[in-house]
Amino acid sequence: MDALQTIIKECSMSSPRCLSFLLFILTISASSSGQASPQQTSEDTLNSGTLLTNGTVIGGYGDAVYQNDGNAKTSTVDLERVVLFVGHSFRNISFFSELEMEDAKVSGDENGGEIAFEQAYLKFNLDQNHYITAGLFLPRIGILNENHLPTDFYGNERTQTETFIIPSTWRELGVGFYGSLNSLLINYSIGIFNGLNSASFEHGSGIREGRFEGKNASANNLAITGALQLYEGNLTMQAIGYFGGSAGVSPRQADSLQLTSGLFGTPVALGEADAQYEANGFTAKILGTIVSIPNASDINRAYANNTPQSEFGAYAEAGYNILQSSQGPEGKALTVFGRYETLDMNATIPANGIADGTLRQQHIVLGLNYLPIKNVIIKGDVRFVHTGTENPALIAVRDLAGQPYSSNDTIFTLGIGYSF
Repeated sequence: MDALQTIIKECSMSSPRCLSFLLFILTISASSSGQASPQQTSEDTLNSGTLLTNGTVIGGYGDAVYQNDGNAKTSTVDLERVVLFVGHSFRNISFFSELEMEDAKVSGDENGGEIAFEQAYLKFNLDQNHYITAGLFLPRIGILNENHLPTDFYGNERTQTETFIIPSTWRELGVGFYGSLNSLLINYSIGIFNGLNSASFEHGSGIREGRFEGKNASANNLAITGALQLYEGNLTMQAIGYFGGSAGVSPRQADSLQLTSGLFGTPVALGEADAQYEANGFTAKILGTIVSIPNASDINRAYANNTPQSEFGAYAEAGYNILQSSQGPEGKALTVFGRYETLDMNATIPANGIADGTLRQQHIVLGLNYLPIKNVIIKGDVRFVHTGTENPALIAVRDLAGQPYSSNDTIFTLGIGYSF
């Protein structure tokens, strides 16, 4: 209790938003009781093979957020995404699809908004432990790429590491093979699909904008992935590798741009490892990843997009469901969590690159996830951001009416989400 009083006192002196957030936590805590249970969506049902006969299932997820930026002194509200899932079982073969709309609407004269397929693939069940996917799918890279429902992760925002270093909802066209060795509690997967487009790499977002996402993807380059998961009691460990080309132009065009061509020409390599633990209401995650772009100088010479030679990210997160020992409606949970994250989107830069201190970042997130029933969530969090300094060489035009850049910021977010 003394520690709580100290936190409230410090918050009230430093930030009204922080105090409001604590009051939000305490209000929900006082009115809550129950025990969490794993959520089950229509996609989960189809994926697990629960549908033994032909059948069509409909599901989806979405979220909406309120966010206040301390430095910009602005607040926004946004319907971030609404996703509709439609799947069908043909007994041993299933179809999966997700159609997503972001930011509520798409207008040709406004920035933002997107309508896109997040996945559209066939799953061929070979036997109880092996299956093949073919089409537009999410390869097994990181934690959130396959498990990104708003009810699956802590806080309103996906981690920065799994948004930019590992692009969130990274999907491409290809084929994947998945298997498990039940006797050893091991899962494994390999995949092959189209490569990236280095012409679309953007300074400040890593390789994220280089994804084709199923739209007129070049197959001049290819990429391969491999993942290995090990289960030991309440602990899950995973190691993943990605290697693919990023010069998806013809050999003649690549030569004119002085880029290496071929199946893995102008390569991008990614390595990732993570571990997750869950027991008695306590959860913990740790993840680290690094991206290497050895021909970054060639990409910069060809496209002038300030591509880094390497970038990295890592985070550690812990949460505790304070309702884990009580009885109540199925799926009810109240989890307090904290996360520390560090990343650098230009850890090393080639000779023709320009350093940007703002891409060297640390994030501390404290928050609360509340599920009144399973598959519906209310979230609140405060994120403390610290970055390196701004490089004047990267500022083409300065907005004199805007806020000056600060290496420290506080962002407060409230949100709701669902999945079914």
